[in-house]
Amino acid sequence: MAKLLVNLTSGKDNLDKASVALVVANAGIAGGQETAIFLSVEAVMLAQQGFADDLQGQGFKPLKELIDTFIEGGGMLWVCPPCANVRNVAEDNLIPGAVFAGGARLVEFLSQGAGSVSY
Repeated sequence: MAKLLVNLTSGKDNLDKASVALVVANAGIAGGQETAIFLSVEAVMLAQQGFADDLQGQGFKPLKELIDTFIEGGGMLWVCPPCANVRNVAEDNLIPGAVFAGGARLVEFLSQGAGSVSY
């Protein structure tokens, strides 16, 4: 199975980037690819319960809907532990389907042939 990694560093600070990244990740799922989103820097906030509930980029579906569709489709939502720690995002406050995953998991996925895009 083909693999796709979407690296996302933006959240509320750039709703366009966050929305596009989620649309691309959902396209990967729809195309039958094993797809992971790696949330780092400000994007880790999107994995915190309730944070993305009212966020929507102009011209896009709400972020919560895009995230829910991604997870329900089998997508993997990985949260950078150090980035989350700096922003006080606790593991027990992550949305269902989001997990802490560090650099080792990211590198392993890439070494298995995953294509990647960054936003």
